[in-house]
Amino acid sequence: MNRLPYPKYVIWYMVFVILMIGIAPRAEAGLAPSATLTLPKADRAQDMQKVQQILEKKMIRERLAQLGFRQGEIKSRLDQMSDQQLHQFAQRLDQIKVGGDGVGIVIAVLVIIVLVVLLLQLTGHRVRIT
Repeated sequence: MNRLPYPKYVIWYMVFVILMIGIAPRAEAGLAPSATLTLPKADRAQDMQKVQQILEKKMIRERLAQLGFRQGEIKSRLDQMSDQQLHQFAQRLDQIKVGGDGVGIVIAVLVIIVLVVLLLQLTGHRVRIT
């Protein structure tokens, strides 16, 4: 009978690691051009309206008040922003997710469950519920 130099679970662990490394996307890097990009002209009135709509929400007003910002101070800071800064700020407001997405947590839990089941199978343990 042939005796393996490594235990069975080490071999399966290495197979799993090699498969995971093979699945990972390849990252490629390159030099970025040093010239600045010219962005299309932003509509200041439209961006200001979008920011004002967000600032009018009760939760946002209360949180800003807790942080020590007054309405006049917020308005003066918005007026000091350049058109480009205001446009970027308005675009970022669209990307905000209030509660965040739970996809990362779900994937992490599933990966942990798969690893535990795989480890139990490789070590030969049986789980019995009585």
